[in-house]
Amino acid sequence: MVNDDRTGRSAVKVEHSLPGEPAGRDLIDRMLRVDHAGEYGAQRIYQGQIAVLGRGRFGPVLQHMAEQEQKHLETFERLIAERRTRPSALQPVWHVAGFALGAGTALMGEKAAMACTVAVEEVIDEHYAQQRDSLGDDEPELRDTLEQFRLEELEHRDIGLDHGATDTVGYRVLTGAIKAGSRLAIWLAERV
Repeated sequence: MVNDDRTGRSAVKVEHSLPGEPAGRDLIDRMLRVDHAGEYGAQRIYQGQIAVLGRGRFGPVLQHMAEQEQKHLETFERLIAERRTRPSALQPVWHVAGFALGAGTALMGEKAAMACTVAVEEVIDEHYAQQRDSLGDDEPELRDTLEQFRLEELEHRDIGLDHGATDTVGYRVLTGAIKAGSRLAIWLAERV
């Protein structure tokens, strides 16, 4: 790490091969911003699902996943504060959209809620793996945190699969739409 005299913050040397892609401190800021927004959105998805299905047999399963997402969110809130990174300006959008996605899929049924989980977590798995790989050895603590969270997101995906996600009517269409929306949300949160 190198000290950036202009901000007093540490600058990180992270290599990137594509022209125009952020590097160093800008890359870390972008990662923290999008990951914070994503974990906030995930928390809201589970809150929406719990609002609809929380008193049924899926309540404890949803609560377990929501508790893990809350720990992820708290970690990124701490990192954003420590590194003085600006959170996404689209936070109000994630607040409404996350809850609406969670409640909407839960209203479609338990299996649709699980299909939502599978779709979101598959995109997040890819996202965290790309971030982890781009960090290399420059940010070992952040890299290890991303890997730990990636594995927990895969646990959520597996829970969704174990609870009948693929039996949802229109599974491919539903998960395809949710994945596309998740990828768009990632792209926006990185930039705004």
